[in-house]
Amino acid sequence: MLKIESTPLQGLLIIEPTVFTDNRGHFLETFQDRRFSEKGVPADFVQDNLAFSQQNVLRGLHFQIRHPQAKLIQAVSGEVFDVAVDVRPASATFGRWHGVRLSAENHRQFYVPEGFAHGYCVTSETATVMYKCSDYYHPEDEGGILWSDPQIGIDWPVRQPVVSDKDAQLPPLDTLRTDQLPQVENPQ
Repeated sequence: MLKIESTPLQGLLIIEPTVFTDNRGHFLETFQDRRFSEKGVPADFVQDNLAFSQQNVLRGLHFQIRHPQAKLIQAVSGEVFDVAVDVRPASATFGRWHGVRLSAENHRQFYVPEGFAHGYCVTSETATVMYKCSDYYHPEDEGGILWSDPQIGIDWPVRQPVVSDKDAQLPPLDTLRTDQLPQVENPQ
């Protein structure tokens, strides 16, 4: 069983899998193609990624341009504040963001469809984040927007994040041309 919660941004979903707990611990299905498809979650994933980070690390906001990726994200240890920004040029919610806390305790997953920039910051001492991607990573196709873009106004819970040099130099959204944003068809 899956509980699916919609967000104000079309296609962006919060997923709560059923967790079976007993005196030995707990068990949950993190992905099952048929169940996800039946609930309306597109589920064609081709790559899994795993990232370990220290407290206050902020990764993002990233996307791919010609090979946009949908992602299914979860924290398998620790806690993160996970954010998606709608960067689909034809979308009614272009430039808006939504965030959710993902943790090893709440078992929540965040489904981020193609056409969103994605990032997260670590709010626990450490965190391990696992995510599935719907397309392969193409380093030459990377795009991104500045994590602190004032026009987007993400309310990050970390005030002085540890950010890579590359992420610190990403541009604000309003400086990008349409051809520098994810190429997606028919955004809702």
